Amino acid sequence: MPTGTLEAIWIKRAKRAPMDPVERAELQAGYGIVGNADWGGRRQVTITRRETWDEIAHKLGTSVDPTARRANLLVSGVPLADTRGLTLQIGACRIRIGGETTPCERMNEACPGLHQAMIPDWGGGAYGEVLDDAEIRIGDEVRWLRAAPEETV
Repeated sequence: MPTGTLEAIWIKRAKRAPMDPVERAELQAGYGIVGNADWGGRRQVTITRRETWDEIAHKLGTSVDPTARRANLLVSGVPLADTRGLTLQIGACRIRIGGETTPCERMNEACPGLHQAMIPDWGGGAYGEVLDDAEIRIGDEVRWLRAAPEETV
């Protein structure tokens, strides 16, 4: 299976607040990124893919920054489409993908037509549940695990 790289990390301190870039982030199992506004629940971490973002920007004829997506993590080198239920490892942290992150209408505030352009093929990225307490850093290896390890009861 291909491996990739964690290219960027963003933390959203409050709803609708700017996405703050950071070099590293602490993740807490079952909750998400420490300090992020979206804490707990099903969408603990949102992930977008560099190659998909660049393709969408090219189609729209723009150079809109990936922060406009408002995802927490930007990865490259690994696919995200159709990965529901799979486990992605970023550095020492495993993230179980819950599904596709559907883009909202606010994407058009960043670039007209962006919302519609992101709809096909998981263009909005994926969301997941954090399985490990761990620190991740820009440059960490990203890879798919064949299956999540069995949980002990």
